Amino acid sequence: MPDHHSTLRAQRRLETQRTIQAHAVRLFTERGYDATTVTDVAEAAGVSPMTVYRHFPTKEDLVLLEQHSRLVAERIAASPAAQPLVRRIGRALVDSAATMTGGGGGKNLTANERFLLAQLRLMISTPALRAKHLDSQYALQQAIVDALGSDAAQGETAFRARAAAGACLGAMHTALVRWAEDEGRTDLPDLIAKALAAAFGDDVIGTGPEA
Repeated sequence: MPDHHSTLRAQRRLETQRTIQAHAVRLFTERGYDATTVTDVAEAAGVSPMTVYRHFPTKEDLVLLEQHSRLVAERIAASPAAQPLVRRIGRALVDSAATMTGGGGGKNLTANERFLLAQLRLMISTPALRAKHLDSQYALQQAIVDALGSDAAQGETAFRARAAAGACLGAMHTALVRWAEDEGRTDLPDLIAKALAAAFGDDVIGTGPEA
């Protein structure tokens, strides 16, 4: 069990990360990604460039959605193993999107939605970030397979798990691009659910807590 001091350190670390990333995304949006240096981000956040690199090893990492992988993996690990692979993965993607957006949608965007929208716009419009995003998708695919448990770790079962994860992530990517094009006016979890339904059928994620 973590002690009080280690918990405080973890909280301060998370707060520092959020502050740095918030300033980075703001500066990248205002000035352009290529025109903004890590030193610029550090000065805006009131920290040293070394501190920025300690939290974000590369400039591209300042924009990526690292929290998403953790949320998806947690939800998959907690889902019933008897469910079909695509349902476990699909529901995790929809639920994690709801958590990240703060349950918003519609005309009045939440602060989380505005920040996520800014991140997505940067990733879509910046070649270096698109390449890094592809790397992160491979990492998320592996995190999904790992979260599915030992039954999805080897042989044909592992192949099926990777295929299911890749297909679900492709559907999610389509939904994310559409959401960014719509300026966040549509509900992101609903868009992801619709993309998954278009790929796998209307009952892909089921309904209700027992589905």
